[in-house]
Amino acid sequence: MAETLSVAEMIPNKYEPKRKNRWVFAIEGIDAFLMKSAARPSVSINETTLSYINSTRYMAGKATFGDLSVTIYDPIAPSGAQQVMEWIRTHYESVSGRAGYADFYKRDCQLKMLDPVGTVIELWDIKGAHLTNVSFGDLGYDGDEATEISLTLRFDNCVLQY
Repeated sequence: MAETLSVAEMIPNKYEPKRKNRWVFAIEGIDAFLMKSAARPSVSINETTLSYINSTRYMAGKATFGDLSVTIYDPIAPSGAQQVMEWIRTHYESVSGRAGYADFYKRDCQLKMLDPVGTVIELWDIKGAHLTNVSFGDLGYDGDEATEISLTLRFDNCVLQY
């Protein structure tokens, strides 16, 4: 026989949602207060096909983490551009042409989501992040917005701690 739900079971309990504006993104060498926006990690899982006679089965394959987009403000002091350029120089030094070792340019990051009183309620440990794209932004005489720097990060692994 079909189960009948009571009205009390159908009404959602009171809860506090996580807010998009309560977070801190920490990257070694870049001041956390410069962060304007950041993406949470994403993962895609490949599909493996197993064919047998007239049938097909599907299984999960390798997981790949997607790029992270981060936008920071670029104030006069401390210079966000200078902090980003120091990180770029660990990847590749444009003056000498030397490339860097992964041990020097890969950095661990943390994305912390906060509750209304500032307690960390979600913690992502992001391991082995490095820059794949940096845009120091556009300028124009027709606006008065703050300058921004857009970063694209690629990373090896991430773990949602809680």
